[in-house]
Amino acid sequence: MFVANCMTKNPITIAPDVGIDEAAKIMDKGHFRRLPVVEHGKLVGFFTNRDLLRASPSAATTLDRFELRTLLSKIKVADVMQKNVITVTDTTTIEEAALIMAREKIGGMPVLSEIGKVVGIISSTDIFRAFVTIMGLDSGKTRLTVAVTDRKGVLRDIATILADLDISIDSMVTIPQPSGTYDIIIRADIPDVETVRERLAAKGFNVSHVTQIG
Repeated sequence: MFVANCMTKNPITIAPDVGIDEAAKIMDKGHFRRLPVVEHGKLVGFFTNRDLLRASPSAATTLDRFELRTLLSKIKVADVMQKNVITVTDTTTIEEAALIMAREKIGGMPVLSEIGKVVGIISSTDIFRAFVTIMGLDSGKTRLTVAVTDRKGVLRDIATILADLDISIDSMVTIPQPSGTYDIIIRADIPDVETVRERLAAKGFNVSHVTQIG
């Protein structure tokens, strides 16, 4: 799955000379947390609700409403926006986008086309939704955790056992453990879990966890 498949497309953008009071209205009206800042068709910054909060006066201010509005109107988006913006393209894989966001500790990024035009925003919420879709978590499958040692042919052997029971695997993920072993997570329609558990055990595979998801 690529970023283009799960991003928010055609996002609202703002110019750098817009006052943060106007930017706040746009964000509030559209329920946005982030706005790409564009000038002459080029991305020049990223304005987020965190930037807005940082620039806004404290709740303990003695300014009246008129003075507060006047102050905010004088502060421009360019004064507080993020200028060194981390971006991805719409052809970036969702896994790469997730890795970038985790490493950089950010909740969202502008998405650019191959020619540098802003075409979307990818957020942590979009990543979560993609994860649910990719893993088929809402389709009501049985989830098996099989603890295995690292050796060639493990996936083939497990797949063969399930195929012999006429079970089609929806997804299979291998997760390394600190001990040097691996957990293989399998999602499938499994009407008789005990039979599967017994067949796997007979081949030396331990089913450490079973649950129904979705």
